[in-house]
Amino acid sequence: MDFSLNENQLAFQDAARNFASGEMAPFAALWDEKKIFPKDVLKKAGELGFMGMYCSEDVGGLDLSRLDTTIILEELAKGCTSTAAFISIHNMASWMISSWGSQVTKQRWCSDLVVGEALASYCLTEPGAGSDAAALRTTAKIDGDHYILNGSKMFISGAGETDVLVVMARTGSQEDGARGISAFAVPANLVGVNYGKNEDKMGWNSQPTRAINFDNARIPVDCLLGEEGEGFKIAMKGLDGGRINIASCSMGAAQACINLAQVYMQERQQFGKPLAAFQALQFKLADMVTELVAARQMIRLAANKIDTNDPDRTTYCAMAKRFATDVGFNVCNDALQLHGGYGYIKEYPIERFVRDARVHQILEGTNEVMRVITARRILEPGATDAIR
Repeated sequence: MDFSLNENQLAFQDAARNFASGEMAPFAALWDEKKIFPKDVLKKAGELGFMGMYCSEDVGGLDLSRLDTTIILEELAKGCTSTAAFISIHNMASWMISSWGSQVTKQRWCSDLVVGEALASYCLTEPGAGSDAAALRTTAKIDGDHYILNGSKMFISGAGETDVLVVMARTGSQEDGARGISAFAVPANLVGVNYGKNEDKMGWNSQPTRAINFDNARIPVDCLLGEEGEGFKIAMKGLDGGRINIASCSMGAAQACINLAQVYMQERQQFGKPLAAFQALQFKLADMVTELVAARQMIRLAANKIDTNDPDRTTYCAMAKRFATDVGFNVCNDALQLHGGYGYIKEYPIERFVRDARVHQILEGTNEVMRVITARRILEPGATDAIR
């Protein structure tokens, strides 16, 4: 068992780190303050392959492993956690299109998606269907060679600025539950697709978040991803990777905060000596680093479970997402505490990392739902020996 990164992984890590420090970190505070969605920077990320990391090579993607992807996203999140998180969501939605799209759909979207010339949003959550995603009520009714979409989506990242929407809608009856859900690639500028206001959020301000309303929006049948009734399965497969991706963004935010705290503790003087001389603060920093390393390894284990198609991959991804996003936020918050009052003002980036990392405990499945997924598996016969 080798925990070292290989030569290619180190090269991707270095490229992502350089991109984050040169193209993201210097502008992150401005993007946050002015709510700027940096499409030009996303295109530059696309030039490096970061907008199609695990899309297959036949559509122009890098076809990287999920482990490789987590390494890249962590580095990008050190530059701007909010923007890296959008890159994560775009990759997940683009992968769904490239994996389950018809030839017409793939030809229309994939070549632009993988280089950041087109952007994708993922549309699952609804006003009445958050954690209970299978209760969604947006419908797609067949009408000749088209489907007619009606319903609403909520909290959609990038909505109003992206080009294609991966939409989960009900083609079966409400009683069919998850079996009645299908997935579609919907052009974002389609007649009948309407957007709400850009939500005023605590964090993630470099990407817009809007509600979407579908009012008799007509889409060709070739917009269907996979087969009718496969939508929930596609959504859950996407979320396995999405969960460790967003957890990796938490790792990037936490690592950035630890880096800042370590420097600050050696520079800041109180009671005639640097903060780093106080054992209580030394212990705090030691615990932060210990928990961060543990969380990172848990993410990489879960990524390996996806890459090897392990039957328990969903459980490992749920555990990693819960643990790593909790640790990530706590580390950012502890770094703010170590900075004292300076950590609370916007002259320092710590408070932005805290705000951006907080939502990771909610999206891609709340951490409470991650516990439900884990407990459901653990309560099966023999599971406590199988999940290690």
